[in-house]
Amino acid sequence: MRMIPWAHATKDELKNVKGVCLDIDETLSTRGKLTAEAFSALWKLKDSGFVVVPVTGRPAGWCDHIARFWPVDAVVGENGAFTLFMEAGKLKRINTPGAPNDHQARLKKLGAKIQKKFKDAKWASDQAYREFDLAIDVCEDVKPWPKNKVQELIALCEDAGAHVKLSSIHVNTWFGNYDKAGGLKHWLVKKGGPGLNGHVPTWDELLFIGDSPNDEPLFASFQHSVGVANLAEFSSSLKHPPRWITSKESGAGFAEMVTRLVDVRFPSQLK
Repeated sequence: MRMIPWAHATKDELKNVKGVCLDIDETLSTRGKLTAEAFSALWKLKDSGFVVVPVTGRPAGWCDHIARFWPVDAVVGENGAFTLFMEAGKLKRINTPGAPNDHQARLKKLGAKIQKKFKDAKWASDQAYREFDLAIDVCEDVKPWPKNKVQELIALCEDAGAHVKLSSIHVNTWFGNYDKAGGLKHWLVKKGGPGLNGHVPTWDELLFIGDSPNDEPLFASFQHSVGVANLAEFSSSLKHPPRWITSKESGAGFAEMVTRLVDVRFPSQLK
């Protein structure tokens, strides 16, 4: 399916969007930095009345900070393992069902297999703050791995019975029957979106924006889905690409999405 330029999204198509779910790395961030333009766009969404929920592969430790300090209503972390949100001024958490009780032991065993086959494999610098998955750095703080080596790593994890997803910086692998879409659905649909004070959008009233193959479960789940321009690198491997794609990459593409969405939904705010 061909991705449509985001500039072609119409008022009729976007008129019911009440919330935005977003990936973080290289969707909101740009080459590892959160730019003023992108963070201002995040505030613009919140100030315009949208529900805002990052859905990320980043760890529990990061998500604690994000839920407390960013202009967001909740954050889904570690590729769907849990959701953190503020309620009555207190940090609350909901774990997504599906993680086996022995997942840490199984991850340790898988990690040993990875290091045996790939002698130079390095865990992500944020691994110490993770609870449910193993993140192998393939370009964030190491020399970028060649594509064939990344595919070998993915195959090894799959052969071990683990779930595995490639982000823009890591290969994330975990044991459990959940993913980004499942984690978001558990918090919003199953639990009723605690922390939203009753202002709960339906699934069809949400828009998701992402940049990499680990966002595919959400591209497939939403009627309103957007990729930032750097997603084009992975387009040939996506079975479920987003409906739209921005003209700009990373944080600039996120800001491009926000500007048009707010303009279409609330045109008077930009006058």
